[in-house]
Amino acid sequence: MPEITNDLMDMIIADESPSTVSDKIKDILFAKSAEKIDAAKPEVASQAFGQEADSEATEAEVQDAVTDNAAHISGEVAAEKASADQ
Repeated sequence: MPEITNDLMDMIIADESPSTVSDKIKDILFAKSAEKIDAAKPEVASQAFGQEADSEATEAEVQDAVTDNAAHISGEVAAEKASADQ
């Protein structure tokens, strides 16, 4: 991350356009946000899907749970049950 900060300082010293400097600041903030979100995903996913917070859910488990819940929400599961009953 220090090299990004150095790049930003170099841009300011070189009198780059304000929009370019602003874009660089936004990129730095986005990268920091993404890191924090990625770090929090396993805990939030485990809490959302009823697992203990101590157990780390793998990415595949989270994706499977999201896919299953999306099928329930969209009505695919109900449609499959109705067609199977006929």
